[in-house]
Amino acid sequence: MKPSLIVHGGAWDIPDEAVEACNNGCRNALEAGWAILSSGGSALEAVEASIITLEDDPVFDAGYGSHLNRDGQVECDAIVMDGASLRAGAAAGLHRLKNPIRLARKILEECPHMMLIADGGERFAKDSGLALCKPEELVSEAERQAYLRCSKDEHAAAHHRGHEQGTVGAVAVDQQGRLFAATSTGGTCCKLPGRVGDSPLIGCGCYADSEVGGVSCTGYGEAIMKVVLAKSAVDFLCRPAVCVDTPPNISCGTSSASLAAREAVHLLAKRTHATGGLILLDYHGNPGFAFNTPRMAYGYVAPDGSLLTSVQ
Repeated sequence: MKPSLIVHGGAWDIPDEAVEACNNGCRNALEAGWAILSSGGSALEAVEASIITLEDDPVFDAGYGSHLNRDGQVECDAIVMDGASLRAGAAAGLHRLKNPIRLARKILEECPHMMLIADGGERFAKDSGLALCKPEELVSEAERQAYLRCSKDEHAAAHHRGHEQGTVGAVAVDQQGRLFAATSTGGTCCKLPGRVGDSPLIGCGCYADSEVGGVSCTGYGEAIMKVVLAKSAVDFLCRPAVCVDTPPNISCGTSSASLAAREAVHLLAKRTHATGGLILLDYHGNPGFAFNTPRMAYGYVAPDGSLLTSVQ
């Protein structure tokens, strides 16, 4: 089977001055994942490599550069899901892991449970051989300054790059037809300590089913959870006709995969009046995306192997 890969760097009001950095970040993530897939590697390794690249880039709200909570700390969440077994590895509330997706993979492969949180997750990470970092090592200067402005004034979207939407994600299909989806986030800025959004929850921020497709979502987590957005998008892939009445303010591609994504984002807007976006691959590896925010950063590998990225 021809491998396929799609990534995203969040759906939000991306300012003009951040477009180039978001484009470059998505391209770097594609290069990391595609180097594995194009040489016969696994979809699991590819999504992990893509997410690690995005987590290491402070322009995105994941890993280093995550938003700070009300206590001025980073709390990260991540998930990876196997479309064949429907098993996932998820972690939430992490303070001391530079790459939360690494722990998500460890949980997927080595843990009897499918989600671990906070101290318990970090203890499992250490026992599994992952290095812990100091919490302050996850704090970028831009987010520290944003937090200081909020603490001296009042919490405001203007203080933050991305505000509530800068989650990252990846979906891949490899030559053996294995399908994996992954999502990683630092959550919303100035969130209450202990808050967990949609990203690490199966069916909400991420879902994968090898018989249908895989999805990674981004946006307002509390709204995404209400409509189980990732699973809803996969369900729309099963329908013979979609997008007959969706409004024009939802941006998407023209493939059936993108039309299913558009229908899911329409559901989010109609039932919750919220904004967000998603990427997906159907089980053939066809890419799709949709969003109703001003912009979304995303990229995918075209059929000829070229890497296409966009912030629009």
